[in-house]
Amino acid sequence: MNADLKGRVALITGASRGLGKAMALALAERGASVALAARDLEKLTETAASVRATGAAAEVYKVDVTSEAEVLGLEKEVAARFGKVQILINNAGVNLRKPITDFTLDEWNWVIGTNLTSAFLLCRSFVPHMKGTGYGRIINMTSIMSHVSLPGRAAYSSSKTALLGLTRALAMELAPEGITVVGISPGPFATEMNTVLMQNPEVNAQFISKIPVGHWGKVEDIGSLAAFLCSSAASFITGTDIVIDGGWLAQ
Repeated sequence: MNADLKGRVALITGASRGLGKAMALALAERGASVALAARDLEKLTETAASVRATGAAAEVYKVDVTSEAEVLGLEKEVAARFGKVQILINNAGVNLRKPITDFTLDEWNWVIGTNLTSAFLLCRSFVPHMKGTGYGRIINMTSIMSHVSLPGRAAYSSSKTALLGLTRALAMELAPEGITVVGISPGPFATEMNTVLMQNPEVNAQFISKIPVGHWGKVEDIGSLAAFLCSSAASFITGTDIVIDGGWLAQ
């Protein structure tokens, strides 16, 4: 085990599957204790079992991150179990693909609330844990849709572009505290969110044709990047967004 995060406590939202699970495992393998938050308790429990198999401590928290009351309750529960959280990864996210004229206000608010407002609520609750310690890491999972877009992605792109703005503002605000704030913008990754695309042969082929490396990303690549950003070696990286997209945006 690489123990460069030993003694650190990480909270990861959307940790029940996909990128969240991969990041939880990567941080645990480097010695961090991990608080896992999501709505799917069954999947969270599976993630926790995998994390504990690395020798790291893990606890699961069923929570709706769009709820102010539930996030406040989460902060109390995590603090009681682990003490101060030094690493916060805002990974919870949803996507709804449809033309703007077909959106209801509730659908729009669901996407914005899950992808953007949740990050505000969690930062407000857990930044105080990091202040005064000289160390803190916040990773916001943005997206290449923060930089470009596609038809039917109005709500998703809006939420992710705003999340990138929050990342920059918080980085400036928290830099004097030794807290870094970084966005990770994944391109096309083989996750549950993209299953509907991968299962359509025509659409899948179209996506792969636009990825210079010629394949969907592996979730483990995101885990490795997140673990590095949480390490002491990344203390000079803040206020920026790291694109990991197989070359998509370079075209």
